[in-house]
Amino acid sequence: MQIKKTLLGFLMAITCTCSSVVMAAEPPAGVADEAPAVSQSFFARYTDSVKSLVDRSFSLLGVPYRFGSVNPLNGLDCSGFVGKVFTDALGLSLPRTAAEMAQTGEQVNRAELKPGDLVFFNTMRRTFSHVGIYLGNNQFVHAPSQGGVVRVDDMRLDYWAARYNGARRVLPTQGQAQSN
Repeated sequence: MQIKKTLLGFLMAITCTCSSVVMAAEPPAGVADEAPAVSQSFFARYTDSVKSLVDRSFSLLGVPYRFGSVNPLNGLDCSGFVGKVFTDALGLSLPRTAAEMAQTGEQVNRAELKPGDLVFFNTMRRTFSHVGIYLGNNQFVHAPSQGGVVRVDDMRLDYWAARYNGARRVLPTQGQAQSN
């Protein structure tokens, strides 16, 4: 029951986030309709990308953790999970390890996190040793550790808050084409 309630909360947060992004693409009253077509296509592409990432992430909930694995049939480690989601949902190939992923895309301040951003943690006494996908509302989805399964956690929990290392945005940008 708690899992259903939690998932419903995440979906609501993402729906609200995506709706506000789409509404922001609409021009203010009295502004000419010349350039918004480019902006709207960017925002549509962004929200479609986020929805694809979230959908694929949720389809892998419950897959067991397995160090070094990128195959959901065998289990997934944190970077294997993130890489699989980005490849399946967006056709984007990310580096294999969390530390390498931390070098891609653009750095994002915690206050500016958006669904689809990669969030990094120090879980092995070294920076960027763990990665997950931010969902919004301080929630992220990840493959935690041996004995665990792909799940959603709250970044405000003491464990995660103390180990947060930063975030990166690797979603398609206005000048970038998706390779689907």
